[in-house]
Amino acid sequence: MNHFSTQYQQQRAWVNINHQALVDNVQALKSFLNPHTQLMAVIKADAYGHGAVKVAQTILQSGVDSLAIATLPEGIELREAGILAPIMILGAINSIEQIKDIVKYNLEPTLCTPHQAFIFGETLAQLNATLSVHLKLDTGMSRLGTHWHNGIDFVNYIQQFPQLHISSIYSHLATADDVDTTVMKLQHSRFEEVISALKATGVDIPRLHLANSAGTLCDRTLHYDMVRVGLALYGIYPAPHLHDTIKLQPALEVKARITQIKTLSPGTGVSYGHTFKCDQATKIAVVGIGYADGIPRLLSNKMKVIIRGKFADQIGNITMDQLMLNITDFPDLEVEETVTLLGKEGDLEITADDWANSIGTISWEILCSFKHRLPRVVIENS
Repeated sequence: MNHFSTQYQQQRAWVNINHQALVDNVQALKSFLNPHTQLMAVIKADAYGHGAVKVAQTILQSGVDSLAIATLPEGIELREAGILAPIMILGAINSIEQIKDIVKYNLEPTLCTPHQAFIFGETLAQLNATLSVHLKLDTGMSRLGTHWHNGIDFVNYIQQFPQLHISSIYSHLATADDVDTTVMKLQHSRFEEVISALKATGVDIPRLHLANSAGTLCDRTLHYDMVRVGLALYGIYPAPHLHDTIKLQPALEVKARITQIKTLSPGTGVSYGHTFKCDQATKIAVVGIGYADGIPRLLSNKMKVIIRGKFADQIGNITMDQLMLNITDFPDLEVEETVTLLGKEGDLEITADDWANSIGTISWEILCSFKHRLPRVVIENS
């Protein structure tokens, strides 16, 4: 069923979110995991541009065990929308006021340093409150986390605070999407070394997690008690060599409407800077979407769109609110017709990977770029 309201039928451009694809991706991931491994869905950055609240509602009903976000406001938004599942904050929180909100909204923070743990412990003691917390070790990402060499001391320090309940210990892989697994295996061995040492000292080991999307798909020994899956949830493979692991379906499409059609004479320049000049009489379509909506300007003169099941070339520099297409081979197109910028139409498909590869970036950035003046339209295929 396609819930496409008359409100969105009037939009110049919009984003379709296929929630059946999300459900299918969750099921594919759950089937791939080790039997006792839980699935944590990473829905930070508004679920990678897919709409965090609605995505959370759908995937929790489909078997996701818990959620992860990056910032406190992201967690508050989910709680205020009625989401009751465990929510882990991946980013580092250091503010006393934010700690109070974490308690209020029953969120689960990441602790990265002893100093941060001290602030939490002291604040919680004053509030007469306790929290489930997740301890992060830096095994080679060189971002957040206590250095793995100091992992045992870090865990022992946390245990001095009765207000802090260690829900998990985790780390993050820096190169799991590389064909060369040398660094990933090194990080894995470092993580294992800390965990083995903790066991030897009699520490009651909580849940462990290490794998992101790439780690989940490339090596089942990384699954542990839980995996943190972001990109794969939305139907995008984190690397080409992982395409044959499971079947994923992109959940996001970008659509826009033609707003004007005109024919240009030979030699006429198109858009700012005249980076494209017509070498013959050229019929063009102006489309109501641009870089302010999240279409990378670097795609200018490089991207294609799909119209009526055929590819059409984008020409000239992409502007803030509009872009132009060469539709010379589409003689009967009309204003208000729909153009597919990302997505599938017939046998043709344009993916976030296609855009990313064209401009030297990653599909994560593409998905997170679509601005909120593009309405999100939920598509449910029954």
